[in-house]
Amino acid sequence: MDAPAIKRQLKIKTGALQRLIKENGLYAKEIGQLEVRREKFIEEKREEWDIKNVGKLIEESKKMVLDTRTRMTKAHNELQGLVDEVKKEEGFGEDEDFLKAVEVLESANL
Repeated sequence: MDAPAIKRQLKIKTGALQRLIKENGLYAKEIGQLEVRREKFIEEKREEWDIKNVGKLIEESKKMVLDTRTRMTKAHNELQGLVDEVKKEEGFGEDEDFLKAVEVLESANL
């Protein structure tokens, strides 16, 4: 693989993993906020429909966390494979895109 193609793939796969990490975090944060809202509704003795509706939103967010986690794992594995291949190439040890990819892989917390 030539250097420009490798750099392009590193940028694409790194960006995809970063986006999925961010997305996963946002859904997890949303779950926490919705759970707080549901507890508030229960304390306020709101209508049962309101409480159930928030519960449905929580379940949907949990499904999205699982989905993004699955996609994040796949993106992580693909980027890790590319990084492993690039390590065999000469001249990429100090490359900005390569170092960014390694940094994002380490921050993925999988």
